[in-house]
Amino acid sequence: MNICMVAYSFYESDSRIIQYARSLTERGDSVDVIALAHPGTSRFEIIDGVNLYRVQKREINEQSALAYLFRIVRFMFVVMCVLTWKHLRRRYDLIHVHSVPDFLVFSVLPLRLVGVPVVLDIHDILPEFYASKFNCNEHSIVFRTMLSVEKLSAALASHVIVANRLWHERLIGRSVRPDKCSVICNYPNPELFHLRPVEKSRQSFVLMYPGSLNRHQGVDVAIRAFVEVAAKVKNAEFHIYGEGPSRPELERLVTELNLQNRVLISDYKPTAEIAGIMATADLAVVPKRASSKFGNEAASTKIQEFMAVGVPVVVSRTRIDTVSFDDSMVRFFESEDETALAGAVVDLYLHPEKRASLVKAANLHIQKNNWAVKQAEYLMLIDSLVRKRQQIGESAVGVPKSYIPEMSEKAASKAVHDERVF
Repeated sequence: MNICMVAYSFYESDSRIIQYARSLTERGDSVDVIALAHPGTSRFEIIDGVNLYRVQKREINEQSALAYLFRIVRFMFVVMCVLTWKHLRRRYDLIHVHSVPDFLVFSVLPLRLVGVPVVLDIHDILPEFYASKFNCNEHSIVFRTMLSVEKLSAALASHVIVANRLWHERLIGRSVRPDKCSVICNYPNPELFHLRPVEKSRQSFVLMYPGSLNRHQGVDVAIRAFVEVAAKVKNAEFHIYGEGPSRPELERLVTELNLQNRVLISDYKPTAEIAGIMATADLAVVPKRASSKFGNEAASTKIQEFMAVGVPVVVSRTRIDTVSFDDSMVRFFESEDETALAGAVVDLYLHPEKRASLVKAANLHIQKNNWAVKQAEYLMLIDSLVRKRQQIGESAVGVPKSYIPEMSEKAASKAVHDERVF
């Protein structure tokens, strides 16, 4: 089969998309991915058999909703041009669109109109994500508009995947039929995230956070808590890997607290590289804000990835994480309580046997919850959607194949390669 994935993200750093794509290529499918580009990266690259087209550059520095929306709309236009052109040349059997945002699914409208099945994969639900990112309340016109967009996006898709059970309940309650919505959680890839021999530094005790730098992630809470940790653990260091709008604020906070020699903020790394880096940590922290509805319900893939590489995790007590894990697997602390977070870190530093116990229980959990075990669910869904299309004919909505607008190779090539579009 020929399958195309569309994502307003960086493919090489998105483990969820990588796992989908590799599962398809490993069984013989041809997979194209249309995604974003870091400055300085090539526009086309083949990664593990996946054809990666980077069609727009992005720095994650949006400070306003308008700037965020403008970049997405520009990306949607480019994707629509590229997809239409490529479909005319090779015919895709299915398109898999990754959200955020969910309305990115409208970039594949021409293909949907001629019957190509489209999967909308909601990594993060947009209304709550938007409210968290730009401080909108749930009664605002913007939030209600996002709810309407969510319904329209789900209606256009052939099937909707959502990343956790809490959001599945919410979506089927407000935007999509239960038979049209499935849950596929984020699981660590055992080829990258696994126990390995690692020589950890005896000169330092490394606390680590890798991930997006948004306010709901609570990294500022962890930095403030580290003041107390640093006072009690003389060789402690805090290594942060990530990008996002909160990074300048976090860097200023590190300076204000005079932690420049103890807290290191580095750019995020590709998944294959960060897996090895994560394994070198002595302790991981996931400090999400439970006061943020989005943070309270967004599952963190990093928890299970740290579990898989044998690193104990200190986790903010949020709704999603207390449903997913128990006290034998992770060390919980009360969300946004800097003293509680510092106390948990210091306690685990002083008691290596407690860290070992967490690692042992977490490893048992990972043996039952990883992508190698769960990927069959995804492949079965893809096959069923393609098979259904074949059974009902080329046009799922009664629009003739000729509806796709003509586009010359020259025009489409310009959309992909013209630096002014980027």
